[in-house]
Formats: sequence, C-alpha cells, structure tokens
Amino acid sequence: MSAILILPGLNGSAEGHWQRHWTRDHASATIVRQASWSRPVLSQWLQALENELERAGQAWLVTHSLGCLLAAHLADRPAARRVKGAFLVAPCDLERTERLHPGAIEFGAMPTRPLPFRSLVVGSRDDRYMDFATLRRYAACWGSELHDLGDAGHINFESGFGRWREGYKLFSSFAETVEGRSQKGLRSQAATRVMVSSL
Repeated sequence: MSAILILPGLNGSAEGHWQRHWTRDHASATIVRQASWSRPVLSQWLQALENELERAGQAWLVTHSLGCLLAAHLADRPAARRVKGAFLVAPCDLERTERLHPGAIEFGAMPTRPLPFRSLVVGSRDDRYMDFATLRRYAACWGSELHDLGDAGHINFESGFGRWREGYKLFSSFAETVEGRSQKGLRSQAATRVMVSSL
C-alpha cells in the first residue's frame, strides 16, 4: 500500500490515541509532525503536510479533528493531486473549538470546497466538537461519504478509542473501494483509446 500520513488535531494525539496505535500497527504509516501542536497555524500546518506529500509521492490521509480540516484545506492546492484518499474522523467545527480552546487556533474559516480526492467522514452523534447536523452539512460540501458511529464522543482516547480495530476495517474497505474505482477508470480509459484508434 502507498504511504499513510497521520494528521492529528489540536495538541497532537497523545499516547494511547488510536492514531498512535495506527503508526505502530501499519508499517507504511507516519505522523506528519507540526512545529506546534498547541498553537496550530494553518499556513504552517499546510506547509508541513505538503512537504510530506512531496516526499511520499502519493499517500492516504488518516485524520482526526483539526487534522480533518487540514486535509480539507488541500482542496485548491497542487498537493491535492498526491492524495489517494482521505479518512476523516471526527472533524471539528472551528467555532465550537474556539469556544472550548479560546485563542489557541489560527485556522481561518471552515473549508467548504469539494475535495478533489475520495473521502470518508466518520462521525459521532454526541461529539462536542461538531453536532451531527453540521457534520452532515460539511460532509456534503466536501463530497464525502459519511459513516455514522452513533454515540461515540470525539472518537478519541477519552471516549474509548485506543487501538481501534474497527477503524482499520473501515479504512481498508474505503481504500479498496477507491482502488477498485481507480482500476475501473483506467480500464475504461484504455478501452476508449482502443476504440478511438480503431476508427
């Protein structure tokens, strides 16, 4: 499999968080390091992500909370062409996050542009960082599929998500679907070229 870039949110993903387990359980996974986890600045975080995508060539994104918004901010940037797909877990709402962590984040406005790569949003109905109706709206804006985990909090260590094996299965199913569609598209293009050349 291609590289997997792990994008944590505010304050990083502490030991025990499912993203930390992911890096240990998947040899191809690495955390995109940020200069400051406690004071996220969008331009700095984007640069770090784009640098890693440049090194990787192509990669899957596995994101949590603010990391989901970081991935979504790639929508109109050249580096987006390097993203095979994005697994967006528990996106946060910037307005709510600002209320919970006053003055901690410089992340501009909520990204609303359709993503140029396939994406799956995994959300919770009782996430204090984004209500479910808002989650549905942003998933629709991004053109993402939505998987409802029910009452799962912020889908982090505090809400019981340590080594998240069900998450591995969700991601694998998502990646297989994306790869399958890509192969189908390539076969269709090849068939079209053959038809055109025979005219």
